[in-house]
Amino acid sequence: MNKSIWVFLQSLGKTFMLPIALLAFSGILLGIGAGFGGQAVQEALPFLAAPWLQAVFTFMVKIGLVAFIFLPILFAMAIPIGLAKEDKGVAAMSGFVGYAVMNLAINTYLTVSGGIEGATIKNILGIETIDTGVLGGVITGIIVYKLHEKYREVQFPDAFAFWSGARFIPIVTTAVMAIVGLAVPFIWPPVQTAINTIGDLIAVSGPFGPFLFGLSEMLLLPFGLHHIVTSMVRFTEIGGTQVVNGEVVHGALSIFYAQLGANEAISSSATAFLSGGKMPTLIFGLPGAAVAIYMSAKLKNRPAVKGLIISGIIASAVGGITEPILFLFLFIAPALYVAHACFYGLGFMVMNLLDHTIGNTDGNVIDFFTFGILQGTHTGWLHLLWVGPLFFALYFFTFKWAIEKWNIMTPGRAEDEDCAQMETISSTKEAGDFKATQFINALGGKDNIASLDNCITRLRMTVQDMTKVSDDELKKLGALGVVKLDDKALQVVIGPQVHMLKNSMSKLIR
Repeated sequence: MNKSIWVFLQSLGKTFMLPIALLAFSGILLGIGAGFGGQAVQEALPFLAAPWLQAVFTFMVKIGLVAFIFLPILFAMAIPIGLAKEDKGVAAMSGFVGYAVMNLAINTYLTVSGGIEGATIKNILGIETIDTGVLGGVITGIIVYKLHEKYREVQFPDAFAFWSGARFIPIVTTAVMAIVGLAVPFIWPPVQTAINTIGDLIAVSGPFGPFLFGLSEMLLLPFGLHHIVTSMVRFTEIGGTQVVNGEVVHGALSIFYAQLGANEAISSSATAFLSGGKMPTLIFGLPGAAVAIYMSAKLKNRPAVKGLIISGIIASAVGGITEPILFLFLFIAPALYVAHACFYGLGFMVMNLLDHTIGNTDGNVIDFFTFGILQGTHTGWLHLLWVGPLFFALYFFTFKWAIEKWNIMTPGRAEDEDCAQMETISSTKEAGDFKATQFINALGGKDNIASLDNCITRLRMTVQDMTKVSDDELKKLGALGVVKLDDKALQVVIGPQVHMLKNSMSKLIR
């Protein structure tokens, strides 16, 4: 793959996190509102049937639908925000303008032509248009970003100078997206047919479909491309198509939210790709691997390793963030990572065979309570009480056996390992600017950093000279892993606190 395309896809996947983070929070609101407002919970706890409480729960359901209803627009705005280097506010506004103009242009074609075969027509922003779903928002966001980068510094003669620079971006966006909108009726039907075909193939593959989804997601995670795969399954026809409350809904997560909001029975074919499939691994399996790593450490090193292990378990089980554990073994034992990817896919397959209907995105204990226990036993949450310990044992014994048999140097196993330094870094709160300075020095100095950004757990950057980057120094400073994608692109795995570190580093670089 061309390096520039590789870097762009990574950056694109990172921009998905902004709407998906809102989606996860909205989903929790929706789950709590639907759960406490449900008939089964009211029968068990009659006081919840009070009209004012039901009004509160209904309010939570309605507010929780915001991300689901406007998701394509959120992507159209979030992608330019995430990719643009300057004038991010203008980029966001242009994303909205571009998406609206595209749909108005489509509506014009439909009005003049009288309709089109092979495309779903839907009311979007009060406009009768072709439903391009999240993919339409993503395409809009990419086009707007390209226009933004090309024209944000354009200069016109004095007579037209008012429209120079950032003011020109919404204008050129309007012109370009109008043309794109007129082209959509000709391009979209075969695209939708291709997407539907992929969705049909996944549907006929039965439980093996969720297995392949989980396996591919985990194998792509080290390269930062997993968000693209998960978004396609969650929000397009690849994740399924169903009619909910009289409307056609595409994508596993969209179907789940629509059914939850409409108080309809939840489809296990949609939730096959959602939170329930993650839970055997995130809540039980990876903690089992972490305990195996701890038990395999030298006795003298275990107190120092313990903080690292505990924080990793909490991040996985409570936060749904796996990197703090994964990067303890990914680079030193790739075979173990492949085994983990297979186990992760197996979790999706097993839970699907048990007909679970636990939705949302994170797969942590919050989702387990909100979308499992709170919604009733029909969600299949009771199965996790026996499946989970089996996955804990599977991970624990597999990892402990492999680490000891092949003497894999997981944290705490090397005789000369500087575990005292590890303990200091993992347990003390250093001043933000001081730690940022240390990281900048380990990366070869601020002049060596060409660009700097972050996703949920990683610093993402390009550097001028990769030979100036010190992997050992970065790991001493608390980095869980260093991923060198090519001679310029670099990722440093930090953990959930990465955003604060990136902000401090950016301030010092500027």
